[in-house]
Amino acid sequence: MIRAKWNGEIVAESDHTVVVEGNHYFPCSDVRMDLLSGNTKTTSCPWKGIASYYDVVAGGETNPAAAWYYPDPKPAAKEIKDRIAFWKGVKVS
Repeated sequence: MIRAKWNGEIVAESDHTVVVEGNHYFPCSDVRMDLLSGNTKTTSCPWKGIASYYDVVAGGETNPAAAWYYPDPKPAAKEIKDRIAFWKGVKVS
C-alpha cells in the first residue's frame, strides 16, 4: 500500500499507483479529494502535456500546489489520466 501523507493526514492511499519519472500517480478514487483545493497554477511537460495543480489542505494548514494532475495527457502519458501525484513535502511511501 502506497500512502501520501502531509501534516498528519493521509491524503491518498492505494495499491494501484502508476510510477512515472519516480512519482506515484494515485487514482482519483484513492485520493481524499476533501483535502484538496483548486489552484490556478499550470505547467507544461513536452511529453505529458499541461499539468494542473491542487493545494493540499490538512491540519489547518495549506501546502500550495502540492498535488498535480494531467486533465488531458498526451498519448504517451495516457496511463496517468485521472490520477494525482504529490510533492512539496507530501511524503509518499
